[in-house]
Amino acid sequence: MDTRVNVERILGLADGDAHVIRNAGALVTDDVKRSLETSRSLGTRELVLLVHTDCAVRNGDLDRAVREDLAELGGRVRGMVYDVDSGELREVQKPPG
Repeated sequence: MDTRVNVERILGLADGDAHVIRNAGALVTDDVKRSLETSRSLGTRELVLLVHTDCAVRNGDLDRAVREDLAELGGRVRGMVYDVDSGELREVQKPPG
């Protein structure tokens, strides 16, 4: 939701490359799950959960929060943290199992 985060530019996407679902804190809510199910039914093969530093909603351990969300979402999903100061994008590994 943060205007400092241009998802398409960060991930190198062109128009039409991806369904982008934005919400405050990148929280996995029932509405997000419903939207992801719809996207998957339309042929989406991979999901990326992208959170960013300096977030007003998620101000704690971002890696831990992303791992928890990845476990909840299941399937082919990758978690990433975008540093709004440096522009660095790094992947968070899924929890084992």
